[in-house]
Amino acid sequence: MAVFTISEINIYPIKSLGGVSLQRAQVEERGFRHDRRWMLIDADNNFLTQRQHAQMALLQVALQEQGLEISHKQGLLEPLLVPFGQTEGPALQVQIWDDTCTALEVSAAVSAWFTEALQMPARLVYMPSDSERKVDPNYAQENEIVGFADGYPFLLIGQASLNDLNSRLQEPVPMNRFRPNLVFTGAAPFAEDEFDSFKIGQISFRVSKPCARCIVTTIDQASAEKGAEPLKTLATYRVINKKVMFGQNLVHEGAGELQLGDELVVEKWK
Repeated sequence: MAVFTISEINIYPIKSLGGVSLQRAQVEERGFRHDRRWMLIDADNNFLTQRQHAQMALLQVALQEQGLEISHKQGLLEPLLVPFGQTEGPALQVQIWDDTCTALEVSAAVSAWFTEALQMPARLVYMPSDSERKVDPNYAQENEIVGFADGYPFLLIGQASLNDLNSRLQEPVPMNRFRPNLVFTGAAPFAEDEFDSFKIGQISFRVSKPCARCIVTTIDQASAEKGAEPLKTLATYRVINKKVMFGQNLVHEGAGELQLGDELVVEKWK
């Protein structure tokens, strides 16, 4: 069995805002603990994303003991603390892609902070444990559920795949353009395309489908500036069914802790 090594663990507590790199993380039913359990919505309860609002990249999230600390990368506002488990607002039906699910507004004061930070109406909502959003049944295995991620609990990318891409670019791009949960080393470029199932510790993962990439990959996560790359170059060699593919979406079985340096053991290849 092929064995590789976990080199990055990332979560994105608030959908489309800056991610958090961790030494270790708890795997729960929806994916990593705190990963995309919060989301910003507009006046019509539709989710907000960097695809339309690149300035969202300028908001950085950090995990504190008592909650999430959100800061502006250019220091335009005082940081905001969003306590874990605290919601004051009403239950809402929110729209994320083709799914509608129940969420709770955190508070009017928190939403006011985001409205000022983004210079547009924005409300922060949380997905409570009794709100269930299903993984696409075409790709689910056991009726898996997911938080506010685009569609799947985990995204996996091999470091060698990014290295291959960067060898073709005039200016290399960092891994944060692709927002993976798990990065691994020790394999050939795009080895993850051939994974069918693998284990990390006691947790089993199955590859659902390749991840189709969008304009978010062209947004510099430090400055929110847009460019043509890396989509332009990826489109020359990573297109399937007219979509640019980079990374693999995963579903999982089991719970427990993962940490950097854990072995990824491929159990079945495609």
